[in-house]
Amino acid sequence: MALHRLSFRLRQTVTHVRSLHTSGCGQQHEAVEPEQFSVFRTQENDPACHSEKQMGQYYTLPSAHIRTLFPHGLPRRYQQQAKTFNEACMMVRQPSLEVISYLKKADYSKPSLRYVFYGLKGSGKTMSLCHTLHFCYTQGWLVLHVPDAHLWVKNCKELLPSSYNTSRFDQPLQATEWLRNFRITNERFLSKIKTKQRYAWTKREFTEEGSPLGQLVDQGISRVKSSSDVVGAVMKELRTQSGQPESDFRLAVAVDGVNALWGRSTIKKEDKSAVDPEQLTLVYNLKKLMTNWTGGAIITTLSQTGSLYTSKSSYLPQELLGERGFDTMDPLIPVSVPDYSEKEFESCYLYFMDRQWLQHPQSRTEDGKKELIFLSNRNPSMLDRISSFL
Repeated sequence: MALHRLSFRLRQTVTHVRSLHTSGCGQQHEAVEPEQFSVFRTQENDPACHSEKQMGQYYTLPSAHIRTLFPHGLPRRYQQQAKTFNEACMMVRQPSLEVISYLKKADYSKPSLRYVFYGLKGSGKTMSLCHTLHFCYTQGWLVLHVPDAHLWVKNCKELLPSSYNTSRFDQPLQATEWLRNFRITNERFLSKIKTKQRYAWTKREFTEEGSPLGQLVDQGISRVKSSSDVVGAVMKELRTQSGQPESDFRLAVAVDGVNALWGRSTIKKEDKSAVDPEQLTLVYNLKKLMTNWTGGAIITTLSQTGSLYTSKSSYLPQELLGERGFDTMDPLIPVSVPDYSEKEFESCYLYFMDRQWLQHPQSRTEDGKKELIFLSNRNPSMLDRISSFL
């Protein structure tokens, strides 16, 4: 394909008559005014319409979607980059297209399928997950997103004995933060979904059966002490109601770094002994969402970044999930996320050029581009880090 051979010296724009999309991907109406688009950028911003035609191209996420869908789910460096570039663009890649195609064809009356993005460090697993979640969001799904499960098993600022089960521990600060973000993402569902049972938080505070789910979420946000148990109640309500005939929502459970649920923890008890992740209320309830429910999908990634006490070279599902985790997740659909192909690297390089991100004169030469390929080995994260110094 000729795209990756295009010279950096050529201006990568052509005049194009802009297409305005209606509800269908194939339905288009021509606008009067022409505009310029780049060969590395697609005008198709609806992830449901993405196909191999857009592979390797960037699409723009609406700022409203960023605020609601990803109040806490995007990588820190990506957020900084979006702020610098004054736009949030995401590359259309094969791994996310593969999972999106599966989601379009799945039978949601059957048990939910488990999709696992895996690959080398920095290959783009989190961004593939975010692209897939954007598809779910635009299709009207309820999104239950845990951006980094490893944060729940380490560096806990406040650990309290559970008032519901004395053998477990609550993490009220993490639980409250998660509930706030869950509320932002799923505001439209909170008044429609009703609780199926009565919950008692104290002798005087209750959430009655038939209450809106939003009332349950507000309980955890306003009463921090019970926030961990509220997270468990929210997860239980969604798990039991999803796929039922009277339910009018489809559930996407997304966990970045799902292997943390079966790993080891750095959190210590008062006697300095380690806390097993199974003893953490948040982890205990999240594990239940990994199996035995219908009406949605479980979309996860495996991460070496926060994986504790495992080899840095490990990246395969069997290595990172371990025996217990693999047995729980099996059967699963593994989706490999490789480093950039030649076409994807060229697209990223041209995008950085377009955004004036590469300032060093040498970086704009053919030799400079070859040096970037050599130094980064076309790894997305490494390319981003190297480019930030140019």
